[in-house]
This record gives sequence, C-alpha cells and structure tokens, in this order.
Amino acid sequence: MGGTGRTLLSLSFSSNLLVHSLFNAARRPLARRSPPRVFLGFRPLCSSTTTAATTDEPEQVFQPMRHSILLERLRVRHLKDSVKTQPSREPSIRSVEKDEDKSMKKRQSTKFVSSFNELGLSEDVMGAVEELGISVPTEIQCLGIPAVLEGKSVVLGSHTGSGKTLAYMLPLVQLLRQDEALYGMLMKSRRPRAVVLCPTRELSEQVFRVAKSISHHARFRSTMVSGGGRLRPQEESLNVPVDMVVGTPGRVLQHIEEGNMVYGEIKYLVLDEADTMFDRGFGPDIRKFLGPLKNRASKPDDQGFQTVLVTATMTKAVQQLIDEEFQGINHLRTSTLHKKVASARHDFIKLSGSENKLEALLQVLEPSLAKGNRVMVFCNTLNSSRAVDHFLGENQIFTVNYHGEVPAEQRVENLKKFKTEAGDCPTLVCTDLAARGLDLDVDHVIMFDFPMNSIDYLHRTGRTARMGAKGKVTSLVARKNLSLATRIEEAMKKNESLESLTADNVRRDVAKARVHEQRHLIKVSNQKSKSSTATKSSRARGKVAGIQTVGQKTVTAKTGKTTAVMQTKKAAGQVPRTSKSSPASGSRKVFSGKTKQTESRKSSFVKSSKSKISVVGFRGRSSSSTKKGSLRS
Repeated sequence: MGGTGRTLLSLSFSSNLLVHSLFNAARRPLARRSPPRVFLGFRPLCSSTTTAATTDEPEQVFQPMRHSILLERLRVRHLKDSVKTQPSREPSIRSVEKDEDKSMKKRQSTKFVSSFNELGLSEDVMGAVEELGISVPTEIQCLGIPAVLEGKSVVLGSHTGSGKTLAYMLPLVQLLRQDEALYGMLMKSRRPRAVVLCPTRELSEQVFRVAKSISHHARFRSTMVSGGGRLRPQEESLNVPVDMVVGTPGRVLQHIEEGNMVYGEIKYLVLDEADTMFDRGFGPDIRKFLGPLKNRASKPDDQGFQTVLVTATMTKAVQQLIDEEFQGINHLRTSTLHKKVASARHDFIKLSGSENKLEALLQVLEPSLAKGNRVMVFCNTLNSSRAVDHFLGENQIFTVNYHGEVPAEQRVENLKKFKTEAGDCPTLVCTDLAARGLDLDVDHVIMFDFPMNSIDYLHRTGRTARMGAKGKVTSLVARKNLSLATRIEEAMKKNESLESLTADNVRRDVAKARVHEQRHLIKVSNQKSKSSTATKSSRARGKVAGIQTVGQKTVTAKTGKTTAVMQTKKAAGQVPRTSKSSPASGSRKVFSGKTKQTESRKSSFVKSSKSKISVVGFRGRSSSSTKKGSLRS
C-alpha cells in the first residue's frame, strides 16, 4: 500500500474508534465512567472494533490488517507509558542499591578478602604464607599489607593476637625484593635496609622467628641484636651481609656507637609495640635513633625512609606523641581495637573481704589444671607474685616465674618450660612484663591482682584466645577494685571501647556522682522546707487574723460601749502590765466562752491615730481611774 492509502486507512480507523467511543459514552452514565487503562492483553478493544465493523462489508477485507495495526500501536503506546511511569519509582531505588553495593564492595575490598593473593603479594611471599599454613588474612592484614606496599607510613592498631607481625613483615620482604630488582640494591655487611625495634628481648625473638620462617622462600637474611645477650656473637652476625635487623633500642644504639652498624642504607623502620616504647621510657632512645635518619631525609637527594608503627592499644597521650614525632602518619585501626576479644570468656569473681584470696585462687586454678590447660596468673607487684608462687608450691602445683627480677636468660628458660607439650610446669606466675608481646598458647588467664587500668586488662587478656582460638579470663576482684571492674564489665557487655578507663578516672567519676547526688538532695530538702514553712506561716497568719476579728466582735458585743484610748503617763509611773498570754491566746479565751474570767479582768483598748485597732489584755489593781479617764474623755 502507498502512503496515501496508509493515511486514509488510519483516518478511517480513528474515525470508527471515535464514533464507537462516543456511542459507548452516551449509553453509560458519567458516574460509572472509569479512566482508560492499558493492559498487555487488548481483547476488549479488539472485540469492540469487530462489533463496530460488522455492518460494513468492505471493512471485512481490512479487518485482519486493522487488528494487527491496532495491536502494534497499542503495544508501542503501552511501552511508552511503562517507560514514562517506571523511572519515577525504580531509578532511585536502583541507584541507591548500586551505591550501597559499591560502598559494600569497597569495604569488603579494603577490610575482608578471601585470600592473600588479592592483597598484591608476590609468588615468593605467597609461598612463605602457604608454608605457615595461613589461608585467610585477618582484618589488620587486609588493612596493613596494601598500605605498606604503597610506601605509606602507617600506624597499625589492632588487638593482641590478630596477626600484626605478618601485617608488616610480608610487605616489607616484598619491598626489599623490589628494591633489589629496580635499583640493584644488594645485601651489605653492617648496612641493613630494614630495622625492627622491639621493647623486650622476648618480643625480638618472636619477631625474628617469623622473619626466619619467611626468609626460606623470600630469600633474604635477618639477624637479631637484643639486650641480655653477648656482644661478640651479635657483632659477628652484623659483619655478614644482612637485610633486616631485629632488636631492642638500647642494644641497636650500642652497636651503632661502636661502629658495628651504619645508618646509610636504612629505608624501612618498624616500631613494634609502639605504645610500650613511648610509655615505658624508650622515648629518648627512639628519638636518638631517629635523629640521623631525619637529617639524612632532609637532604634533597635522599629518598627518605618509611615508618611502620604497630600497637595493640593507643591512648590519647601516646597518639599525640606519635603525631608530633611522625608528622603526616596514617592511622589504620581495626574494629576490635580497645575492645574485648570475642572468642574469650570473661568472668569476674567479686570478693567481699572475708574470703582468703589465695584459697579463691586455688579453687579457680585446680579445675583448669585438671583439664590440662596452660594458665597464666597475673600479679601487680613482685611481692604478690612471690607470695602466689610460694603458696602454689606448698599446694603441690609446679610453677615458673616471669618478672623483672628474674634474669633474661632464666626468663627464656622459664618460657620454654611453660611451652613444652609435656606439661611439667603448666602455670606461669608473672607480672605485667609478660602481658605484652609474647605469643603464647594459653588456655586460661587468671588475674590474682586486678589491674589499675583497662589497657593493662586488655594486654593481659590478649595472652589467650589468639588468632581466633578460644580462651578464658577470670578476675579476682577485691573491694578497692570493684568500681573499675564493674565499669569494665559493663563496657564489655555493651561492646564499647575500654580506652580511657582507669582506677583514678572511675574514682573521680564516683566522687563527682556522689557530690552531685548530695547537692541534689540538699536542694530538694531546702525546697521542701521552704514550701512547708511558707504553708505553715500562711495558715498561722490566717488563723490569727480570724481569731482576732472574732475576738473583737465578741468583746464589743458584750460591753456595748465605745472603745477608748489608754494614754500612759510616764511621769506618774503608771505603766500597764501586759499579760503573758499573747493577744491570740486572749482572744481564744474570749472565743471559748469563759465569761467569768473575762468579766473579772479589766480590759481596755488602745487606739492610735494611724494604726488599726488592736486588742491588748492586761491586769490592774483598780479600775476606777481608768473609768473616770474614759468618762472625761
């Protein structure tokens, strides 16, 4: 068909539809008329067109074509309507869902991944990870490994036992290998490229063991120099080409001063347990070590150095020191920082004071030892740890000690005895010296002395339930530690942060609360007393006024005479004697109806020119003068 035929067909078809719609509208009332709707099936419109077209025979020829054209137009119109109506409802929801999906993907990519391959580690480093038997990275590893690989100076904050050592050790090894490939850097004697500083010898040994386990696949060399060991073997180890040095700050500075170690090639610096380093007196040694590195980095030709700080707790004071010392450093924290370990059970045994604390310790310790568990007993002082060790020895419980007065070599031997699978010494009696940096397989932690702050509590509990394992923590709480223990228990139940809870802060809060309560009670009592006195005085005034008015009426009614003014003569010495009873009491007597007593008494009324009339009762020997004076007046 041509173009003119199509237009004529469409006009005739539209005219038929118009006639049909008008005919139907005339037959239906306006109240029943419903708005036109568009559906996927169009049978009503098709049937109406067929009924309207039955009268004309020529229309029968074009009936199938009209049906197809009608269906096509209605389908297009329906699609246009659906396109117009749907975007008003769906696009906002879809955009929100897309944004949420993007944010969730970002969070999952930065925090939780399924394997170490997604973190950008090389094949050599991945071989070391597979040898360690670790498949899924922890939260701090997901945060720390990409940041260190990018060359950023960061602070890695996470709870104890979360895998912080691998979070910085794996990317450092990969960076060392990359420097060798890019810049041709090779191992040199006395010139390490990475230095890891630890506060204690035990933590240095732990970090050095991790480095040795990785070095088999990553092919780098490391050595350890720490306090408590002989200098000669350490000097010989530094004379050999080395990539990484692990040690304590004091011993590393000693080797630098003696010329056994040189700053020139140091590019990576790690401070493990940074809060302990700055909080326990290592600050001067760290600043002394950082001085030459900062001077070298200030030169235009130098590439600088990268710093990684690792901590399990971070107070505001330590964070301020770190920000001042390392300007522009990035803080990366996990969601579990300053919070309880989810896989550990925390019990608080509150002692009233009448119980024997050592006997309570024995009751808690014996069931755990009967199960074959390893137990750490924490004490606050050396004397307390000695007393606990002596008491347990008397009760046939074999223990080993770990505190400041035990020599370093003996501490290492005691830890070996405690770690042995034979279980000869399953109980370790220690102070807070063993609360940080030790990677021990402990099943039960008992706090014989409750710590003075929540930070020490977190470090002590971190010795158990490490890397997702289960553990138990039991605290013996005396009266003096009850307030702090209660606050810590409440915070852990609510899964809140334990950052700023100390014994002094809790005492201050309790004292402030008591003072506030006392002030509130005093204010309430004062308000009650004022209101009660006001009501009593108002009632008394009302009663007195009523009684006085009633007394005046009765007296005037009985006497029937006008009141007179009683003028006192001071020269003659005639002073009236007032009765002891008040006017109110006198009026009460008059009001009570005792007429005999009132008639025997001689009453007079004193009237002033300015004041109101007041009734005054008094006693006199004779009333003749008063009567005469009143008549004369």
